[in-house]
Amino acid sequence: MQPTTFVCGHRNPDSDSIISAMAYAALCNTLGENDYVPARLGHLNDETSFLLKRFGFQPPVYISTVRTQVKDIDFDRPPRLGGSVPVSHAWEIMRKNPNLSALPVTNEDGTLLGMITAGGIAESDMRAIEVPVLSDAPVFNVLSALEGHILNQHDNIFDAISGEVVIALPTPNEPLRGVKEGAVVICGEQENVVEKALALKANCIILCQSSLAEKYHGFSSSTCIISTPYDAWRAARMLYQATPVERIAKKDELVCFHEEDFLDDVRDTVLQSRYRSYPVLDENDKVIGTLSRFHLLRPRRKRIVLVDHNELSQSVPGLDQAELVGIIDHHRLADVQTGYPVFMRNEPVGSTTTIVATMYQEHGLMPSEKMAGLMAAAIVSDTVMFKSPTTTNRDRRIAERLARIAGIDLEDLGKEVFSASNADKDEKTLLKTDFKEFLLADHKIGISQITTMDSAHMLLRREAFLAEMEKMKQDKQYDMMLLMITDVLREGTELLFLGDKEIIRQAFNLGAIEGGHVFLKGVVSRKKQMVPALAVLWG
Repeated sequence: MQPTTFVCGHRNPDSDSIISAMAYAALCNTLGENDYVPARLGHLNDETSFLLKRFGFQPPVYISTVRTQVKDIDFDRPPRLGGSVPVSHAWEIMRKNPNLSALPVTNEDGTLLGMITAGGIAESDMRAIEVPVLSDAPVFNVLSALEGHILNQHDNIFDAISGEVVIALPTPNEPLRGVKEGAVVICGEQENVVEKALALKANCIILCQSSLAEKYHGFSSSTCIISTPYDAWRAARMLYQATPVERIAKKDELVCFHEEDFLDDVRDTVLQSRYRSYPVLDENDKVIGTLSRFHLLRPRRKRIVLVDHNELSQSVPGLDQAELVGIIDHHRLADVQTGYPVFMRNEPVGSTTTIVATMYQEHGLMPSEKMAGLMAAAIVSDTVMFKSPTTTNRDRRIAERLARIAGIDLEDLGKEVFSASNADKDEKTLLKTDFKEFLLADHKIGISQITTMDSAHMLLRREAFLAEMEKMKQDKQYDMMLLMITDVLREGTELLFLGDKEIIRQAFNLGAIEGGHVFLKGVVSRKKQMVPALAVLWG
C-alpha cells in the first residue's frame, strides 16, 4: 500500500489554490501514483464553494497540520487480552514474539484495563516461591495451564481453586504432616497422600502422571481432583500461571497515548518515564496497539505537495516535520527549504491551474468534462478574466481548450465566477477570505483582496473595513495592513490601507493621498503588482 500524499494550497485558499490541488491529485492518481489526496488549509470562500457545487465536486479534505503523529509510525499491534486470560497464555504470546515487551489487558468494551509485562510475570512467579499460595484461580484457567481434566463426578461443581500449594514427596512417616485444611496438594502415585488430603478437606488434589486417576474417576467429593500429564515440579510452576492476567497487570500510573497525539509531545513524555512499552488508544479510548522507544527513532513522515505557494507563512503548519515531495507554483520563490532534491515547477503564468493543465497535455491526458470546467473557472478567477498583468497567452489558450472540453462559454463562466455574492458576509470574514501575509525586508505586512464587479457597493463599508483592519494590524503586529477591492469591470483596485501613506504614494508614484484610501488604475494583482512595488521600495 502506497503512503498518502496530500496536495495542498495555501492558507485562506482561493479558487486557484483549491482547484489546482484537486486537478494535480487527479492527474497523479490517473498516472498510477495512487493515494494523492487534495487538501485545504482553510474554509472555502463563496466563489470556490459555488464552483465546486456548479461542477459537482466535494470540497477537499481539511488538514490543520502535518506534524508527525502517533498514527504515522509503525507501532506494534499485539493481541489484546481479556482480564480473565491465564498468565500462561500471555507468556506464550511473549515467548513467540520476543520483540513484545508488554501486552495490553482490556475491559470487555476494548478500553484499557492494564499492561502485563514479562517483568510482571517474573515478579509474580518469584513471589509464588516466597508465598506458595493460590488465590481464587478460575478452575478453567487451572485446567488450561495443566492441560488437565477433573476426575470428580459431574454433579461436583468447582469454580475456583485456592489454598497453600504443597508438593507431597514419598515419606515413611505420616504424609502431609502440618498441612492445613483447604490446601492444594500435588502428588503422584501415593494413594495414602490422596486419602490424607481428602480427610484434611483439601481444596484440590492434583495427580501428576499418576495411575490413580483411573481409581478416582467419577469420585464424589467436595475436594476437586485433577489429573495432569505434567510432573509435579512443572505442575507446581504452571499452577501459578493459571492466575488471570488482570490480577498481576499494572493498572496504576499508566502512561498511554492517542493516535492523534503529536510525536514531539510523545517524545517528551517518554523521556520523563521509564516504561518499555506504552498503550496506544483510538478516539474512543479503545486500545489499538503499543509503542516503544525505538518506534520514535525513524517515524514515517507525511508526504506533501505544495501548490500555488512556496512560503512558510502561507503553508501548512508542521511542514518542517513532513516529507515535501513537490512544489507547483506561479509566485516568486520564497523561503520553503528542503534538505534533499524535490520536484519543482515554477512558471510565470497567471494561474497554477494553467501549469497543471499543461502537465495533463504533456502526459497525453485529457481531464474529465467536469474537471475541465472547474479548471477553466480557476484560471478565469486567478487572472481576473484575463485582465491581470500576470495573464499570459498560455493562460488564455489553456482556458479556451478546457472550456471546449467542458462545453461551456468562458465569458459566461467569468460572469458566474465574479457574481458570487459577498454581501451577506461581515467585514472580518471578508478580510480573511483571501488574505496573505508577507515579510519584505524587515517589514511585515498583511494583504487582503476582494474581487468584485461592484467596488462602489463595497466602499460603502469603508469605515467598518478600516476598523477590522486596525484590529488585525494590532493583533499580528503588522507594519502595514492593506485591503485590495479589485473591480473587474473598472480594471483597477480601490486600496484601503493602514500604515505610512508615503510608502503607498512612492510605491505607486501617486500624488497627494488623503486618508487611507486610493484608487489604483490597472492594479489588479497582489502577486505581480502590489507586492513587487512594495518590495522594490523597501529593497
